[in-house]
Amino acid sequence: MMNNMLIIRQLTALSILAIAAASFADDGVPAVAPDSIRVSDKEIETLLTPILEKHKVPGIVAGVVEPQGLTAVGAVGLRKIGSGELVTVNDKVHLGSNTKAMTATRIAMLVEEAKLSWQSTVGEVFADAKTGVHPDFLGVTLEQLLTHRAGLPANVGYRTVKSAELVAEREVVVKKMFSSAPVHPPGTKFLYSNAGYIAAGHMAERVTGASWEELMTEGLFTPLKMSSAGYGFAGTAGQVDQPWGHSTMFGNPLPLQSDNAAVLGPAGTVHCTLADWAKFVVLHLEGARGNGRLLKPEMFKRLHEPPAGGDYAMGWVIVERPWAKGRVLMHSGSNTMWFATVAIAPERGMAFLSAVNCGGKAGQEACDEALTALIQREPREP
Repeated sequence: MMNNMLIIRQLTALSILAIAAASFADDGVPAVAPDSIRVSDKEIETLLTPILEKHKVPGIVAGVVEPQGLTAVGAVGLRKIGSGELVTVNDKVHLGSNTKAMTATRIAMLVEEAKLSWQSTVGEVFADAKTGVHPDFLGVTLEQLLTHRAGLPANVGYRTVKSAELVAEREVVVKKMFSSAPVHPPGTKFLYSNAGYIAAGHMAERVTGASWEELMTEGLFTPLKMSSAGYGFAGTAGQVDQPWGHSTMFGNPLPLQSDNAAVLGPAGTVHCTLADWAKFVVLHLEGARGNGRLLKPEMFKRLHEPPAGGDYAMGWVIVERPWAKGRVLMHSGSNTMWFATVAIAPERGMAFLSAVNCGGKAGQEACDEALTALIQREPREP
C-alpha cells in the first residue's frame, strides 16, 4: 500500500528546502540539449556521494531542469544492493505520488475538451451506480477529488480486488470507497488521499472509454516524447537491467522488484528516466510562466492554484521560498521502496529533481538532501 505518511514527508521536504541558500546566479546552468545528456555530471556526483554514504541508501539520481530540459544530472550508487550494477543517469526511476500531477494534467486536457468539468460530480459521472453511493458523496466534484477535499480516507483496500481487467478493478474500488460515509463532510477539510486520485482517474476512464494508462500514454507521454514512461516496477523480472526498489520495513534496505497494486495507477505508479520526467516538469515550469503547451495558460493557473486557505493545488504543493524568488511547485512520492521529489521555481526558470531507490526515512532524507545540495550548488562558469 502506498505510504500513508506521504504528506508528512512532503512537509519535511519543504522544511529542508526552506533553509536552502539562494546560491544560484541569475545566468544559471549553461544550456544543454535535453536528449544529449547521457553522462553523469562529476560535480553532481561529488555532491551526492556523501549523502549516499550518510544514509546508506543504494543509489541516488538528481538533476537540474531549465526550459530546454534536463541540463545537468548525476547518479551515484547501485541499482541493487548486493549487485555490481551501478545506477546511471539513463535509468528509470519510480515517481510514486509525483504521478498525481500527471493525472491532474491529463484530466485538465479532458476538461478543455469538455468531456469533464471541474464541477463534474460523482453522482453525474457514476449515475448508473449512484444507488450504491452514499448520499454525501453524490455532490463531490472532480476538483475536490484532485485537491484532497472529497472526504475520502487516505487509502482503501486495494489488493483484495481481483479482476482480469484493470478498469473493472478500479470500478470495484471506486464503488467500495463511495459506499461508506465520508470521513468528514466533503469540501470542509484537506485529507491527502490516494483513493481520491483513483476516483478521479476512473472518472476519466468513464467519460472516454479508455483506461487511465491509455489516456496517459497516448494523451500526455507521447506528445511530450516521454518514451521511457511506464507503470509499475521498471526492468526485467529477476534481472538488474534497471534499479530495484528497496524496503527498510525490516531494517537494512531489502531489494524488491515490486510496486503498489496497479489499480493505484492514477495516484502513483509511473516510472521514467529523469530526462523524461524533466519534459513533464518543463511543461509546468513554462505553464507557470504563462507559456502554455498542451493546455491553455489559464488552465495551468487553475492547476497551480490551491483552494482558499490551503497549499495543495492539483498534484502540487504550493509554497513561497526565498531561494526560488517566489513560488515553488513541489511534490514528493514514495511506493515505500523508492522516494522521489520535484521542486519547480517558476520565477527562477528552474526546477530540481531527485530520486532514491530506497523508501523509508533513509530514502526520504537522502532525497531531500540531494535536492537541497543542487539548490545550494555554486553555479558553473559558462
